Amino acid sequence: MKARAPITSIIATVASATSAFAANGAQADEPGILVWAFMGFAAVIVAGQMVPAAMLVIGAVKALFGKPEAAKLKA
Repeated sequence: MKARAPITSIIATVASATSAFAANGAQADEPGILVWAFMGFAAVIVAGQMVPAAMLVIGAVKALFGKPEAAKLKA
């Protein structure tokens, strides 16, 4: 019977738990200037990373579909 006491108390604790609700005024209406600055900074980083990625893709496409260059050996 002693083994059932911890299980019974855990079940009673979990069964009696209720969800907590946040206050109504907790949500802001508009994002502040720092949020917009952070989003702009992230956009600049993403745009800056797209330039080298585009150059890499264009080079790979040129290498795949371009004419193979003849090996030039100078004797």
